[in-house]
Amino acid sequence: MNKTVKKVLGIGLAVAMVGGIFAACTNGGTSEETTAANGEGGKTFNVGICQLVQHEALDAATKGFQEKLTELAEADGNTVNFDVQNASGESANCTTIINQFVSNNSDLIMANATPALQAAANATASNKIPVVGTSVTDYGTALELKLAAGEPTGINVTGVSDLASLEEQANQITTLFPEAKKVGCIYCSAEANSTFQVEGIKAALDKSGIETTFYSFADSNDIQAVAKKAASESDVIYIPTDNTAASNGQVIDVACQEANVPIIAGEEGIFKNTNAVATFSISYYDIGVHAGEMAYEILSKGTDPATMPIWQPTDLTYYVNEDMANKYNVTVPDNYTAYDFSAAE
Repeated sequence: MNKTVKKVLGIGLAVAMVGGIFAACTNGGTSEETTAANGEGGKTFNVGICQLVQHEALDAATKGFQEKLTELAEADGNTVNFDVQNASGESANCTTIINQFVSNNSDLIMANATPALQAAANATASNKIPVVGTSVTDYGTALELKLAAGEPTGINVTGVSDLASLEEQANQITTLFPEAKKVGCIYCSAEANSTFQVEGIKAALDKSGIETTFYSFADSNDIQAVAKKAASESDVIYIPTDNTAASNGQVIDVACQEANVPIIAGEEGIFKNTNAVATFSISYYDIGVHAGEMAYEILSKGTDPATMPIWQPTDLTYYVNEDMANKYNVTVPDNYTAYDFSAAE
């Protein structure tokens, strides 16, 4: 009887020791986290990407997002499956794409550009699938929320802004073209954040006594006529971070070249596509990278996007197109960088 008791006690002690070892191993995280950290049996995240239209800036943001999210996931032994869809510039297509992501139970949706963000916010209002936006200028305007710059949305949406200071862009116009009296703003009226930008530019230029006129188009079919009218009535043309304008930059360039009117662009892609004189621009690849970091925090840590502040870019560059600056006899300040078009190809 005593031998039997000793045997049972011995077995119990062994079990207790194994249990203690197991508890010690898992005390710093769940068993899933430990497995992922060891590179074995990691999690797989399904991420849907809705990009409004194919052009250089949005392409760069998507690339930065995918590369960073993949890098972070693989470092933890996890995997990301991407479903990348392009809406071909149509808001209705964004809704169709996002609804499919919802039906597929995506773990997270990346919305690239304002119409994609709006569609994602509407489609996920009830199921609360996390949404991370990029290439969106003002989230308050896009989502019809009262938000100060950098504040969290309070809903299942967060992301990064592509807004360069409108005051700085207005100063850029007055610095490079001090004789200008009339500035024409060309933008798509269907893009809420384009309206936000041109209104900000107008408010800033009003302080300098410069007349600002809006020239809007509803879609790409109207761009040529609108651009010609704007160029004929303006001393300088300003184009905000507008996706439709970016996709049709050459049309605007031709109209302005014919009228011998210079262009100031709201971002690097439009700067190149329209042959503009200058821009004050962010890197769309970099904001995509930051969106990828935010997405992984949500996926890996369960952070609530409603509490995550909208990230505002701080690393911006003044670029000048030297050929166009010479054409218009522009005196370029020392803080401008001559854009290397050959390196950008």
